[in-house]
Amino acid sequence: MIYLIIIFTILFFILAWLRLDWAVMFLIATMPSYLIRFNILNIPSTLLEVMIWSVFLVWIIANWTRIKANIAECFKKNNKKIKIHYPFDWEIILLLLVSFAAAGVAGFSPSALGIWKAYFFEPILFFIVVFNIIQKEQGKNKILLALAMSAFLVSLLAIYQKFTGALIDNPLWATEATRRVVSFFGYPNAVGLYLGPIILILVGLLTELFKNIKKDQTFNFQILKINFIVVSIVCSLLAIYFAKSKGAMIGVVVGLFVFGLIIWKKVRWATITVALIILAGIVIYQPARNLVVENITLNNLSGQIRIIGWQESWEMLKDSRLLIGAGLANYQTAVRQYHQPGFFYNRDDDPNFHRQTVFNANYRQTHWQPLEIYLYPHNIVLNFWSELGLAGVLLFIWIIGKYFVLGITNYKLQTTNYKYLNIGLICAMVAIVTHGIVDVPYFKNDLAVMFWLLVAMMSLINFETK
Repeated sequence: MIYLIIIFTILFFILAWLRLDWAVMFLIATMPSYLIRFNILNIPSTLLEVMIWSVFLVWIIANWTRIKANIAECFKKNNKKIKIHYPFDWEIILLLLVSFAAAGVAGFSPSALGIWKAYFFEPILFFIVVFNIIQKEQGKNKILLALAMSAFLVSLLAIYQKFTGALIDNPLWATEATRRVVSFFGYPNAVGLYLGPIILILVGLLTELFKNIKKDQTFNFQILKINFIVVSIVCSLLAIYFAKSKGAMIGVVVGLFVFGLIIWKKVRWATITVALIILAGIVIYQPARNLVVENITLNNLSGQIRIIGWQESWEMLKDSRLLIGAGLANYQTAVRQYHQPGFFYNRDDDPNFHRQTVFNANYRQTHWQPLEIYLYPHNIVLNFWSELGLAGVLLFIWIIGKYFVLGITNYKLQTTNYKYLNIGLICAMVAIVTHGIVDVPYFKNDLAVMFWLLVAMMSLINFETK
């Protein structure tokens, strides 16, 4: 295995040296490669991390003279040259400091430092590379096509799993009656977390392609791109549905709704009309109404599990951890003393549920739901709070807020060909935040890289509209 890793690293480094943009495209298309894990000098690493370091080192080497001159220029006294601030420069510096301090809260354990490296430091390195090499329309198209290819590959395996049950380790998810696909990942929700934002970006790209189709001289290639994007979107939607990831489905729907409100006036009214019709149908049709109410109020099993997890997390934070959190990779240890082993779940909507759980031992046994301690609280605010402390959660709220401000600014000032891509990027973050209410949309190697890829693309559009 290690020899294959070495051979791959050498070949990828050569590719990056010859064509850095192609190497970046390959990295984006294969973001789930973080699942290939190994040790380098007893330091845990992944194939995705190797590729990030490769493209970053090649970029540094190829641009060292310019980078050194720019750094020296910044420190000159009485420098009258106009300095252009790096996008999210202070936010990035603060995030690296806050996240490293959070590793310190966890005692700088190997797992904490590994999380800091994989979820913060390396994704920011990738952000720097993307921002500096993808500054033309052709470069952005390469990034987007790489995302489409990644979504297509992930969803293709998920669709195959749906119809065969193969390559699903969990027996419950593999069984046909209760099947939930996992694609390359270890659990179904990871499919939705990965594909949801990409779908919204591709919808923006598809709108852009349709808008400019008459202007493009390479008409046949344009049609080919449109067909591929459509196939990627459809397959991704099917994969999320087959994964039964409700949070991702809701996130995509909310993102599409926002997209429809922003894009054109006619589409805006059509979106509102369709939403009102669907809402009326839900109100009138009782089974649909009950299902929606159950999911919104988190009255189902997964909702109840999450509510208990949130309560435990809040109790942990209140107990002298409001400022510092639990520390990176330390949540399970910190929350353990507040964890309850399980709860009685009224899965049958039994009106005598409470009486039965008190007086009927067999009933208690059949309705007992054990609870495990998850890696994170499964809420975007509590996730950041528990890992990074109060400063960390406030900083991420600021970063996401600034992202939306840039998106709105781009939309108002937009005179280039990125108007609909910009809307897609806005809606992708909407999907991330929406899904993040009940899940973990950042603390995973591929999701952290994707988050900073979105920030880089939004920053590039803003940089070019000034």
